[in-house]
Amino acid sequence: MKYYIEKITDYTFDQAVEKVTEELKKEGFGVLSVIDIHEKLKEKLDVDFRKYRILGACNPPAAYQALQAEDKIGTMLPCNVIVQETTDKKVEVAAVNPIASMMAVENPGLATVADDIKTRLERVIAAV
Repeated sequence: MKYYIEKITDYTFDQAVEKVTEELKKEGFGVLSVIDIHEKLKEKLDVDFRKYRILGACNPPAAYQALQAEDKIGTMLPCNVIVQETTDKKVEVAAVNPIASMMAVENPGLATVADDIKTRLERVIAAV
């Protein structure tokens, strides 16, 4: 099982970030954090890295349900979605596959939440 859901887009990098954020909102997610890897690696290591942004997305009702089923699940939240420029200058969008990540937890109470979030993230990626 792949640990991510991905798609190459026809958008520019900035357009893809904007579109992903918009589609996440449609599926009930908010973006809690944004990490600009390109910027951070330049700042901390003085290296030039491709455009790469991590969006920490959260669906509050699903997060609440998951936290009720498993109190340490916060170590796996929020759902990360990345937008990156590939080596051939295309733009890829990818999201974590929550079913793959939740398998390690071995708590059947998380299955419904993980399945719902996977479906929502698949729709987000497909819409970009």
